[in-house]
Amino acid sequence: MYFLFIRIAALFGHEKARALVRGQKQTISLLKSEITQLQSPIWFHAASVGEFEQARPLIERLRHEQPKRQIVVTFFSPSGYNARKEYPLADGIYYLPFATRRNAKRFIAALRPSMALFVKYEFWPAYIRELQKQNIPTYSISSIFRPHQYFFRWWGKGQLRVLRAFTHLYVQDEASRLLLAKYNINQVSVAGDTRFDRVNEILMANSQKPSVDLRPIADFVQGAERVIVAGSTWPKDEKLLEQYLRQHYDIKLILVPHELNEDHLHYIFNLFKGRMIRYTAYAKSHLLPAVQENAAERCEPQILLADTIGLLSSIYRFAHTAYIGGGFGEGIHNTIEAATYGIPVVFGPNYHHFREAQGLIDAGAARSIKNYSQLEAALNTALNNHAEIGAKASAYVTSELGATQTIYNEIFPI
Repeated sequence: MYFLFIRIAALFGHEKARALVRGQKQTISLLKSEITQLQSPIWFHAASVGEFEQARPLIERLRHEQPKRQIVVTFFSPSGYNARKEYPLADGIYYLPFATRRNAKRFIAALRPSMALFVKYEFWPAYIRELQKQNIPTYSISSIFRPHQYFFRWWGKGQLRVLRAFTHLYVQDEASRLLLAKYNINQVSVAGDTRFDRVNEILMANSQKPSVDLRPIADFVQGAERVIVAGSTWPKDEKLLEQYLRQHYDIKLILVPHELNEDHLHYIFNLFKGRMIRYTAYAKSHLLPAVQENAAERCEPQILLADTIGLLSSIYRFAHTAYIGGGFGEGIHNTIEAATYGIPVVFGPNYHHFREAQGLIDAGAARSIKNYSQLEAALNTALNNHAEIGAKASAYVTSELGATQTIYNEIFPI
């Protein structure tokens, strides 16, 4: 039924649906034309960019340690495919055709994978059954299971056989393993979440050679004793932060909105009423010798608006506290990036589907807020005790490292 809706949306001109249908139609013919270059590749499937980032530590370690083994990556979403279609460490990157029996049989016959790895929530019955039928080892990595998922409802229990068809499932936590065991699914190991390894790798790389020029950021926060970096914010987050900054003039804020379109940037600029400067403008002025000479005399803004992509993962290093956006909408964004830098984390109320957020709260490294009074209390506590709370964040992240090594050693022994 879902696939039918996608096709109907494509017929009525929905851009993403059209891209998905068009891309999927091309996959089989592309594979057949490239089949001579692909010799029993290892197949990774990710829904979109987020899931790909969870597979990426495994892909990169595999490419580094076993360079002769070929790697193919598939995506379901157009955004994931378009963002990573030029990824240099894969031998082929494709859309995954809709999960029908016919498509699964044709795709696997054309690809001829030596094994398949599905990331997190990807459980496509037609593909998994066809892989099982052909005795191709099939793994689920960084998956997480909760009682509300359709596998465990009365109307979805027939799909449990899909989970039993996996060669092995590498889950994020003990709760997932215990839930699966209740249904006699025992080919399961608790490996953790590979995202922690990926974020840690990025931090280590950026500490040696930052991916962006951080000198303007360093200049902006120079001398500031209390700095907040607010990442992936939405309008509700921004309104609360504006109210807080209005009451606390001694704090500097680096604001990184989730949406970088001009309408949203203009809205934010008006919201903060003259206390803000755009990163692009600040960076440009920072490079002018005349401005640098008079730096001590110029009036510094209180808020820096990051109006270009690629900054967030590098600038948490300048923060004493992080605020993560999205908690007043569909769900919070990435908390691991901030916590990896050893700083307290604050976010909105919609975090319950994010294991790492609950883990940070349990560790005493994060707080969730529902309104302005809670925001003010949480930020004040975090800023006044950032070293102590930040140490708890670092300890939690360190305890979660190692999923990549566990999975790699078991699936890809040399």
